[in-house]
Amino acid sequence: MGKPSDMTQIDHQNAKRNVAVLVVAQAFLGAQMPMMFIVGGLAGQLIAPNSCFATLSISMIVLGSMMTAPWLSPFMQRHGRRAGFIVGACGGASGALVAAYALSIGSWPLFLFGSFLTGIYMSAQGFYRFAAADGSSDEFRPKAISYVMAGGLVSAVFGPQLTNLVSDSYAIPFLGTYLAVAAINIVGVGIFFFLKLPKPEPKKATDAPVRSWGQLLSSPPILVAIVCAMVSYSLMNLVMTSTPLAVVGCGFSKVDAGNVVMAHVLAMFIPSFFTGHLIARFGSPKIIAVGLAALLCTGVIALSGVTLWNFYFALILLGIGWNFGFIGATAMLTANHAPHERGRVQGMNDMLVFGCVFIASLASGGLMNCVGGSVTQGWNAVNLAMIPFLALAAAALVWLAKKQKRSSS
Repeated sequence: MGKPSDMTQIDHQNAKRNVAVLVVAQAFLGAQMPMMFIVGGLAGQLIAPNSCFATLSISMIVLGSMMTAPWLSPFMQRHGRRAGFIVGACGGASGALVAAYALSIGSWPLFLFGSFLTGIYMSAQGFYRFAAADGSSDEFRPKAISYVMAGGLVSAVFGPQLTNLVSDSYAIPFLGTYLAVAAINIVGVGIFFFLKLPKPEPKKATDAPVRSWGQLLSSPPILVAIVCAMVSYSLMNLVMTSTPLAVVGCGFSKVDAGNVVMAHVLAMFIPSFFTGHLIARFGSPKIIAVGLAALLCTGVIALSGVTLWNFYFALILLGIGWNFGFIGATAMLTANHAPHERGRVQGMNDMLVFGCVFIASLASGGLMNCVGGSVTQGWNAVNLAMIPFLALAAAALVWLAKKQKRSSS
């Protein structure tokens, strides 16, 4: 009886070790994402042929992520998480270098291509949370996901502060930021050699066939998890993408814009220290519902004024709403599929989620720059656009609760 217990202890210790490595990766490599979101739209305003396209570079990052997920997830299923994460870091370095060169020659198409390559890293980072779940016990799994997301706390401070330090270090604005991102990826790739994740499990003859997309989406918990993840992530991206443009457009400085984004990213990840515990205690649906309520409050505060404090409070609530909504949806998803379905389910989830995020980032620039005749009107349009999608996610949660109640009675 002692040996199984010892093996469980060893596995649990290894799971904790992997979580620690993934936390470091999230903290260091993850810093590039707030850096990109701070400067992407502002750099776009400098070289885009039309101001309505200023945030298109951010949309291209998301598009790159969406198009990477369907092949990167099966790649990891075959070759392991480490190989996939190394591919992601290489994509991030390549994208940053291409974007830096594009800024130096003033090429908008090349800048968009570099942004697209950056999406390879963004997609790989999205799998850190799934890697944390690999090899974790059912009890530890939501906490593991939550701890890895908490690694973003460091990146939330490191990224914006590094941006403030290097964005004007060259005559060409923001060139230093993209070179710094390239360096982060080149150095950070070494982190993944400390991972000791379980090898991908080959499909066993006794396993049920891997379900098709249609069969997976016919499972109510999987469908609702994906819908809530899409809404939480898309609305966060919709508002965050426009925030630097709105802050600067309302007369505040680029440093103010960076600090608002930093406060937002801190709010995205600070709750991760206890989100997993809350999910384990109250269940994913209730935590997702709290996240949706926080996103609704974001819109209310943003629509009530355009002082610097309005931006701070709205973006802090936006981060909390994303954390509860997205981590809750991730925990719900990982609990409702078999291990041999992992590659298909996670690839499908991230493709659908980032497909919606791509549309949201496109809409963000259009609403912000091309609706109404002022920055305030554009900002209001961005926040009003959240309402129907919040209603959709709330309706999905109510439908799931009623369906589960009927099945249990």
